[in-house]
Amino acid sequence: MAANTDFIIQEVKNQRMNKIAVKGMAKFVSTVSVALFTLVTATQALAQGDAAAGAEKITVCLACHGQDGNMSQIANVPKIGGQNADYLLKQMNDIKSGVRAAPLMTGMLNNLNDQDMADVAAYYASQAAPQGAAEPEKVALGESLYRAGNADIGVAACSACHSPNGQGLASAGYPALSGQDPAYTELQLRAFRDGVRNNDDAQVMRSIAARLNDAEIAALASYVAGLR
Repeated sequence: MAANTDFIIQEVKNQRMNKIAVKGMAKFVSTVSVALFTLVTATQALAQGDAAAGAEKITVCLACHGQDGNMSQIANVPKIGGQNADYLLKQMNDIKSGVRAAPLMTGMLNNLNDQDMADVAAYYASQAAPQGAAEPEKVALGESLYRAGNADIGVAACSACHSPNGQGLASAGYPALSGQDPAYTELQLRAFRDGVRNNDDAQVMRSIAARLNDAEIAALASYVAGLR
């Protein structure tokens, strides 16, 4: 009888945990839906960029990002070649306005108007995307989180917003992650988790990163670098 009782108690606990996980996932899906609507609405109002014009306006970007956007070897400077234009433009607007803190870009955008930034974004979006490789020992955990999430802690699959191949969702302004420097991706996930970076609509990234430990963040950052 004692064994049966223990089994029943454990089953009840498991059912409660499952219900909590399901509620967490439902809340996340709802949050993502709100963020998606917000982003689609916002991107409709952004200036349309001209890549050819942008090629003449990237002088201020060259030292860190290079001609193709992917030359950086510095952990807190992202590779931006092939990144979707709406995402790039949002980040420039957020940095210029102070919504997103980016010390290395302080003052860099002051002389660019809305059209200039849209043109620069269009130019870098037209470049070839970077390619990288994942560390073999981090693939299993990184792939599991990216493609399936973790219902036990209320984390949805990253691929839902960033696409199975890591190319992002341009129509919603969700960034491409494939080929990104792992050190940069890890730095940004930690920044979202710690509240240092807070320019994500509807707190989607903050709510996800808050549930990830250091090993999970490192595995994800490595895994997405090798996506094609």
